[in-house]
Amino acid sequence: MPRSAQLTPVVHGDIGAALFRVAGEFAPRVLALAEEIAAIPAPTGDEKLRTTFVRDRMATLGYDAVDVDALGNVVGRLQGLAAEPRLLIAAHLDTVFPMSTRLSVRNDKKRSYGPGIGDNCLGIAAALLIPSMLEAAGLRPDVDLLITGNVGEEGLGNLRGMVAVMDDHPEVGAVIAIEGHNLGRVTHIAVGSMRYRIVVEGPGGHSWGDFGKRNAIHVAASIIAELDDLELPGSPKTTLSVGTIEGGISVNTIAPSCTFLLDLRSVDAAELANLNSAVERILKRKRKDISVNAELLGVRPAGQVPHHARITRIASAILEAMGITPTGDASSTDANIPISRGIPAVCIGLTHGGNVHKEDEYIEREPVARGLYQLLGLTVSVAEELRFGQLT
Repeated sequence: MPRSAQLTPVVHGDIGAALFRVAGEFAPRVLALAEEIAAIPAPTGDEKLRTTFVRDRMATLGYDAVDVDALGNVVGRLQGLAAEPRLLIAAHLDTVFPMSTRLSVRNDKKRSYGPGIGDNCLGIAAALLIPSMLEAAGLRPDVDLLITGNVGEEGLGNLRGMVAVMDDHPEVGAVIAIEGHNLGRVTHIAVGSMRYRIVVEGPGGHSWGDFGKRNAIHVAASIIAELDDLELPGSPKTTLSVGTIEGGISVNTIAPSCTFLLDLRSVDAAELANLNSAVERILKRKRKDISVNAELLGVRPAGQVPHHARITRIASAILEAMGITPTGDASSTDANIPISRGIPAVCIGLTHGGNVHKEDEYIEREPVARGLYQLLGLTVSVAEELRFGQLT
């Protein structure tokens, strides 16, 4: 990490130097903890083993209070110089890997490999050690910190963990979400989504003897073609995708049913609503001898924090001071929930890596110190601005 990092205009002087030192000292400890967490399965909807680990570890790390809610979200509190508004720091516990996945981590000279090591074991480890890192730097945050390991971020978890944490803590004034990958990104645009399971059903029959009866697969295909023909705006970016399709009985059977999964997304809530209305019109159209039923599987809200907002500018300035060009980013993260509620929030990454959501996922170890410096600097700076009412 270049010494110019100490000259950040946001966290400067002795404080910046202390955070710079601590980030380097704690990077190996954070990496070791991430590997320990990666050995604990946590598929979305079954995160209890990792919940227990995080709760127990928080109890040893100087938190002033630790609570676990009914969903399995763990929330630890670190007392600041002022109680409210509070700063929430969030790292999701769940992974995309089923309970049966073989979990092991291996290292080479530059990388650590393992399922979920970056998404999001590194993020959890960094979040857990924030109180220890601030203590080592001789700092107490200006406001109380709430640090959560939350459930339900991946896939059809629908951000339910973050929804519950935010509902339980209306005193939160700003949020920093952490992911292990993508050091340099500042996610301030929340990609909203709506996901459906579409079931098409018809009479079925023999492909020869009952020819002429409606075929559910044929009808599903025509519906998908209609959906694909919808005109979508390029700005704000809005998308539609059919992710899976299945159905039928055999090659010589008129399919009595067909199911497909539909994903709608936009960075703009109004455009997402418009797209959803257009999709509903297609699905509700009357079709002879055919029924079409749509089950809403998940909703993620859209929203934006302006690129010139204080929290976005602080995060970018810290990266620039380290010689990293910040990238304003649109994504679906835990930050969606506070952003959609008008609360200043960003999601940041801690290092570089690849093969996300694959069993050979990896992270690069050397940049972790820079990611921790960014996290600590952003935490200290946002807490200060919250205390003095400057985070606008």
